[in-house]
Amino acid sequence: MSANPNGGTGNRDESREESMSGVRAEIAQRRPFHSLGAEVAVSILRTAAVIERDFARVVSPSGITVQQYNVLRILRGAGEEGLPTLVIRDRMIHEAPGITRLIDKLEQAGLARRERTSSDRRQVFCYITPAGLTLLKELEDEMAAADDAAVAMLTADEQRHLLHLLDAVRAAHTHAAARPTNGGK
Repeated sequence: MSANPNGGTGNRDESREESMSGVRAEIAQRRPFHSLGAEVAVSILRTAAVIERDFARVVSPSGITVQQYNVLRILRGAGEEGLPTLVIRDRMIHEAPGITRLIDKLEQAGLARRERTSSDRRQVFCYITPAGLTLLKELEDEMAAADDAAVAMLTADEQRHLLHLLDAVRAAHTHAAARPTNGGK
Protein backbone atom coordinates (compact mmCIF):
# COMPACT_ATOMS: atom_id res chain seq x y z
CA MET A 1 0.00 0.00 0.00
CA SER A 2 1.18 3.46 -0.79
CA ALA A 3 0.39 6.71 0.91
CA ASN A 4 -2.47 8.60 -0.66
CA PRO A 5 -2.12 12.41 -0.85
CA ASN A 6 -5.88 12.66 -0.16
CA GLY A 7 -5.46 11.09 3.27
CA GLY A 8 -6.24 7.39 2.59
CA THR A 9 -3.90 4.45 2.54
CA GLY A 10 -4.25 3.95 -1.17
CA ASN A 11 -6.10 0.67 -0.73
CA ARG A 12 -8.38 0.35 -3.73
CA ASP A 13 -11.25 -1.29 -1.80
CA GLU A 14 -11.06 1.38 0.89
CA SER A 15 -11.32 4.24 -1.61
CA ARG A 16 -14.18 2.49 -3.36
CA GLU A 17 -16.09 2.14 -0.08
CA GLU A 18 -15.28 5.72 0.94
CA SER A 19 -16.66 6.96 -2.35
CA MET A 20 -19.95 5.08 -2.06
CA SER A 21 -22.61 7.73 -2.32
CA GLY A 22 -25.73 7.90 -0.21
CA VAL A 23 -27.93 6.89 -3.14
CA ARG A 24 -25.82 3.76 -3.79
CA ALA A 25 -26.20 2.79 -0.15
CA GLU A 26 -29.94 3.51 -0.11
CA ILE A 27 -30.65 1.33 -3.12
CA ALA A 28 -28.08 -1.27 -2.00
CA GLN A 29 -26.13 -1.00 -5.23
CA ARG A 30 -22.79 -2.67 -4.70
CA ARG A 31 -21.14 -1.72 -7.97
CA PRO A 32 -20.33 1.87 -8.84
CA PHE A 33 -22.53 3.58 -11.42
CA HIS A 34 -21.17 3.56 -14.94
CA SER A 35 -20.68 7.33 -14.70
CA LEU A 36 -21.02 10.22 -12.31
CA GLY A 37 -23.86 11.52 -14.51
CA ALA A 38 -25.79 8.27 -14.05
CA GLU A 39 -25.33 8.50 -10.30
CA VAL A 40 -26.54 12.10 -10.24
CA ALA A 41 -29.59 11.23 -12.38
CA VAL A 42 -30.56 8.34 -10.10
CA SER A 43 -30.00 10.55 -7.06
CA ILE A 44 -32.34 13.23 -8.47
CA LEU A 45 -35.03 10.63 -9.19
CA ARG A 46 -34.62 9.00 -5.77
CA THR A 47 -34.78 12.39 -4.01
CA ALA A 48 -37.91 13.37 -5.93
CA ALA A 49 -39.56 10.07 -4.94
CA VAL A 50 -38.70 10.57 -1.26
CA ILE A 51 -40.12 14.11 -1.26
CA GLU A 52 -43.22 12.99 -3.15
CA ARG A 53 -43.90 10.29 -0.55
CA ASP A 54 -43.88 12.99 2.13
CA PHE A 55 -46.34 15.06 0.10
CA ALA A 56 -48.55 12.00 -0.42
CA ARG A 57 -48.72 11.49 3.36
CA VAL A 58 -50.18 14.99 3.63
CA VAL A 59 -52.80 14.78 0.86
CA SER A 60 -53.85 11.12 0.94
CA PRO A 61 -55.99 11.40 4.12
CA SER A 62 -58.12 13.84 2.08
CA GLY A 63 -58.75 11.15 -0.54
CA ILE A 64 -56.63 12.70 -3.30
CA THR A 65 -53.26 11.99 -4.87
CA VAL A 66 -50.33 14.36 -5.25
CA GLN A 67 -51.18 14.66 -8.96
CA GLN A 68 -54.81 15.56 -8.17
CA TYR A 69 -53.55 18.10 -5.63
CA ASN A 70 -51.37 19.57 -8.39
CA VAL A 71 -54.40 19.86 -10.71
CA LEU A 72 -56.42 21.61 -8.00
CA ARG A 73 -53.58 24.09 -7.42
CA ILE A 74 -53.41 24.79 -11.16
CA LEU A 75 -57.17 25.30 -11.34
CA ARG A 76 -57.14 27.60 -8.32
CA GLY A 77 -54.47 29.68 -10.04
CA ALA A 78 -56.58 29.88 -13.20
CA GLY A 79 -59.39 31.57 -11.31
CA GLU A 80 -62.87 31.93 -12.72
CA GLU A 81 -61.62 31.66 -16.32
CA GLY A 82 -60.71 27.98 -15.86
CA LEU A 83 -58.32 26.17 -18.17
CA PRO A 84 -58.54 23.73 -21.06
CA THR A 85 -57.68 20.15 -20.12
CA LEU A 86 -54.51 20.04 -22.24
CA VAL A 87 -53.19 23.28 -20.73
CA ILE A 88 -53.59 21.73 -17.28
CA ARG A 89 -51.69 18.66 -18.47
CA ASP A 90 -48.85 20.82 -19.78
CA ARG A 91 -48.55 22.74 -16.50
CA MET A 92 -48.42 19.68 -14.28
CA ILE A 93 -45.26 18.69 -12.45
CA HIS A 94 -45.59 15.06 -13.61
CA GLU A 95 -46.50 14.08 -17.14
CA ALA A 96 -50.14 13.09 -17.10
CA PRO A 97 -51.18 11.13 -20.17
CA GLY A 98 -54.33 10.21 -18.21
CA ILE A 99 -55.34 13.81 -17.48
CA THR A 100 -58.97 13.04 -18.38
CA ARG A 101 -59.11 10.28 -15.75
CA LEU A 102 -57.50 12.58 -13.18
CA ILE A 103 -60.12 15.24 -13.79
CA ASP A 104 -62.90 12.60 -13.88
CA LYS A 105 -61.98 11.62 -10.33
CA LEU A 106 -61.83 15.23 -9.15
CA GLU A 107 -65.21 15.89 -10.76
CA GLN A 108 -66.73 12.78 -9.15
CA ALA A 109 -65.44 13.99 -5.77
CA GLY A 110 -67.02 17.40 -6.37
CA LEU A 111 -63.65 19.18 -6.37
CA ALA A 112 -63.62 20.24 -10.03
CA ARG A 113 -66.11 20.71 -12.86
CA ARG A 114 -65.90 20.74 -16.65
CA GLU A 115 -67.73 22.61 -19.36
CA ARG A 116 -67.55 22.45 -23.14
CA THR A 117 -67.18 25.81 -24.82
CA SER A 118 -69.98 26.85 -27.12
CA SER A 119 -67.57 28.02 -29.83
CA ASP A 120 -65.61 24.74 -30.02
CA ARG A 121 -67.45 21.73 -28.62
CA ARG A 122 -64.20 19.72 -28.68
CA GLN A 123 -62.56 21.98 -26.13
CA VAL A 124 -63.30 21.30 -22.46
CA PHE A 125 -62.62 23.91 -19.80
CA CYS A 126 -62.02 22.84 -16.20
CA TYR A 127 -62.75 24.82 -13.06
CA ILE A 128 -62.15 24.33 -9.36
CA THR A 129 -65.31 24.11 -7.24
CA PRO A 130 -65.91 25.69 -3.83
CA ALA A 131 -65.28 22.24 -2.30
CA GLY A 132 -61.94 22.10 -4.13
CA LEU A 133 -61.00 25.53 -2.80
CA THR A 134 -61.96 24.45 0.71
CA LEU A 135 -59.82 21.32 0.46
CA LEU A 136 -56.80 23.33 -0.70
CA LYS A 137 -57.31 25.75 2.18
CA GLU A 138 -57.42 22.82 4.63
CA LEU A 139 -54.18 21.39 3.23
CA GLU A 140 -52.37 24.72 2.86
CA ASP A 141 -50.44 24.89 6.14
CA GLU A 142 -49.44 21.24 6.17
CA MET A 143 -48.29 21.34 2.54
CA ALA A 144 -46.33 24.56 3.17
CA ALA A 145 -44.61 22.82 6.07
CA ALA A 146 -43.85 19.79 3.84
CA ASP A 147 -42.42 22.11 1.16
CA ASP A 148 -40.12 23.75 3.69
CA ALA A 149 -39.14 20.46 5.35
CA ALA A 150 -38.14 18.99 1.99
CA VAL A 151 -35.02 21.19 1.90
CA ALA A 152 -34.79 22.46 5.50
CA MET A 153 -31.36 20.86 5.90
CA LEU A 154 -29.95 23.28 3.31
CA THR A 155 -29.14 26.93 3.90
CA ALA A 156 -30.94 29.56 1.85
CA ASP A 157 -27.81 29.98 -0.31
CA GLU A 158 -27.61 26.22 -0.87
CA GLN A 159 -31.29 26.14 -1.82
CA ARG A 160 -30.77 28.93 -4.35
CA HIS A 161 -27.71 27.14 -5.77
CA LEU A 162 -29.61 23.84 -6.02
CA LEU A 163 -32.51 25.61 -7.70
CA HIS A 164 -30.11 27.14 -10.23
CA LEU A 165 -28.50 23.74 -10.96
CA LEU A 166 -31.87 22.01 -11.37
CA ASP A 167 -33.08 24.83 -13.66
CA ALA A 168 -29.99 24.25 -15.83
CA VAL A 169 -30.64 20.49 -16.03
CA ARG A 170 -34.31 20.98 -16.99
CA ALA A 171 -33.47 23.70 -19.51
CA ALA A 172 -30.95 21.44 -21.24
CA HIS A 173 -33.48 18.61 -21.43
CA THR A 174 -36.20 20.94 -22.69
CA HIS A 175 -33.84 22.31 -25.34
CA ALA A 176 -32.82 18.78 -26.39
CA ALA A 177 -36.46 17.66 -26.61
CA ALA A 178 -37.29 20.61 -28.86
CA ARG A 179 -34.61 19.68 -31.42
CA PRO A 180 -35.89 17.76 -34.43
CA THR A 181 -34.92 14.12 -34.64
CA ASN A 182 -33.29 12.54 -37.69
CA GLY A 183 -36.77 11.93 -39.09
CA GLY A 184 -37.48 15.66 -38.90
CA LYS A 185 -34.68 16.67 -41.33
